[in-house]
Amino acid sequence: MESGAVFAGLHPNPTLLLGPSRSAIQLLPPLTDKKSLSPHLLPLQTAAAFSQKQSRFVPFSNNNTNSLRVASPASDVALESAEIDWDNLGFGFMPTDYMYMIKCSQGETFSNGELQRFGNLELSPSAGILNYGQGLFEGLKAYRKHDGNILLFRPEENAMRLREGSVRMCMPAPTVEQFVEAVKATVLANERWIPPPGKGSLYIRPLLMGSGAVLGLAPAPEYTFLIYVSPVGNYFKEGLSPINLVVETEMHRATPGGTGGVKTIGNYAAVLQAQSAAKAKGFSDVLYLDSTHNKYLEEVSSCNVFVVKGNVISTPAIKGTILPGITRKSILDVAISQGFQVEERYVTVEDLLEADEVFCTGTAVVVSPVGSITYLNKRVTYGSEGGVGRVSQQLYSALTSLQMGLAEDTMGWIVELK
Repeated sequence: MESGAVFAGLHPNPTLLLGPSRSAIQLLPPLTDKKSLSPHLLPLQTAAAFSQKQSRFVPFSNNNTNSLRVASPASDVALESAEIDWDNLGFGFMPTDYMYMIKCSQGETFSNGELQRFGNLELSPSAGILNYGQGLFEGLKAYRKHDGNILLFRPEENAMRLREGSVRMCMPAPTVEQFVEAVKATVLANERWIPPPGKGSLYIRPLLMGSGAVLGLAPAPEYTFLIYVSPVGNYFKEGLSPINLVVETEMHRATPGGTGGVKTIGNYAAVLQAQSAAKAKGFSDVLYLDSTHNKYLEEVSSCNVFVVKGNVISTPAIKGTILPGITRKSILDVAISQGFQVEERYVTVEDLLEADEVFCTGTAVVVSPVGSITYLNKRVTYGSEGGVGRVSQQLYSALTSLQMGLAEDTMGWIVELK
């Protein structure tokens, strides 16, 4: 799922300060523990390899791809894999070696950023993110191929969505190029945390937030763009597993004119009450309806939803209250390429209950088949006793094969890091 609940926050480390002044930031001390060090060579830049004894990062400027350097007295250090039981890796947060950070003031643009040791952030109690929720986040993955190369899936789409959301939230944002290069640098700095092929992926979490102190309701005076990563296992360990949804008829995820169409942090806290109540009753998650008519499908808590009828795949149209998911967009294109008829339209509860098949899409799950829907205490099942539908399985296999480098990228979606 696009997963507002996957990561709860950054791991404690009181030595890294993030306050309203650039001078408040301190680089974390160099790595000295051999097991904690991520020795690697950044292929995007001319740089020396990490030393197992000491390493430091020089600030990164997007205007010069050679400006991010790793200074070290050693140059031939072999990459050490993290000591993880990859076969039993779950889908949860795990601290890694480095994070990326770049700051700018209100009215300015982002310029130079840097990789720093991963650590906790200490914010002013009056930071805009804490008081007024002025923040956005993204989610994407990096995969390791059998030849050792690393794949990113459509990172420029995340960059563009972040920029669109920043306008709504009155924040400056990095350029698409800055975003993508920062993602590459962060992934390469944490390369040893990328699971082996087929064992999972490196989940990448970019954050854009109002980090400056502000008391009255106003845009923050300073902003921070941050990227951290965590290795995650495959969401479905033993193949696709259907989920059971309940349609929420009283609470709503978003309203017209609100922020439902951007990936702002507040959208996710708002679904927790209904989601928690649903899970207490044995459901997997909640499917929300529109707030005006209370009959058109919108989203699951952190996923887009699709209904299948014959050869037609329908999904709610993007109209300001629904997040334009990147997996959603990709599934639509893959479905068309495989001969399905695709519709983006108003989808009613009746369409849902009469569908041959239902599935959800998001970064974490990619495609999640729906085994049952409960609406006003009426339960409808899909497939053979709530099993995985043919279309869900077909689209999941097609997209994951592309993301993992097992199929030819005819779409031009993959960014490969050597």
